[in-house]
Amino acid sequence: MARTTAFAVWVFAGLFLLVNGCSQRSPGPEKAKAKVPAKAEAKAKVPPKARTRPRSECGGPIPANLQGQAAAEALMAQWKTKNPGVDWEAEERHARTFLPAADNSHLLQQKGNQGAGHPYRNVTKQDLLTWKREAERLVVAGSKVFHSAQELGSTIAVSCDMCHPNASNTHPETYPKFQTQIGKVVLLRDMINWCLEQAARAPRLAADDPRMRALEAYIISQRAGTPMAYGKH
Repeated sequence: MARTTAFAVWVFAGLFLLVNGCSQRSPGPEKAKAKVPAKAEAKAKVPPKARTRPRSECGGPIPANLQGQAAAEALMAQWKTKNPGVDWEAEERHARTFLPAADNSHLLQQKGNQGAGHPYRNVTKQDLLTWKREAERLVVAGSKVFHSAQELGSTIAVSCDMCHPNASNTHPETYPKFQTQIGKVVLLRDMINWCLEQAARAPRLAADDPRMRALEAYIISQRAGTPMAYGKH
């Protein structure tokens, strides 16, 4: 009986060592997955450094001594460096001569900011600034197209100003009129498309194309103050 009991204990101890040894040499999937390298574990415990200053879109940090407006200007300068051509309006205004939009200050009352001279609404100074700004911006955009063969889509590198410097000899105030080149009464946009196809060798522009709208605005603006005389030759 004692011999049998000793044999059973010996077998049980052997099985325990066998199982325990194998599990140490070859950990199961769950244990292997849970094991984290020492370096990675140490790195994970270190909290990331807090970013004390924002970074611009160009990736450069803002100098720590800049605050408020100065910091904003630094960001803008870096953004412009990454995005050349964003100052197209300022560049176009500097290169060309533009007539200002009409003065609508008569729509304001003598006292206060509310206007009573408009039939549909009261007018504020902000309204007048918005109207002027948006109208003149469309004109400047038209100048950019007018003076650029690439913007027009010319296949022979011809822009409108090669025949009409500063939109001269366009006479938008005379449209609609019978145009002999086309053989019928046309609008200004019809004549623009004729010039695009015949002179600039460029594709026609749809009536609602932003370039067509801008071109018309620029050409008309250059004749500001000229009396309307439709049909005049």
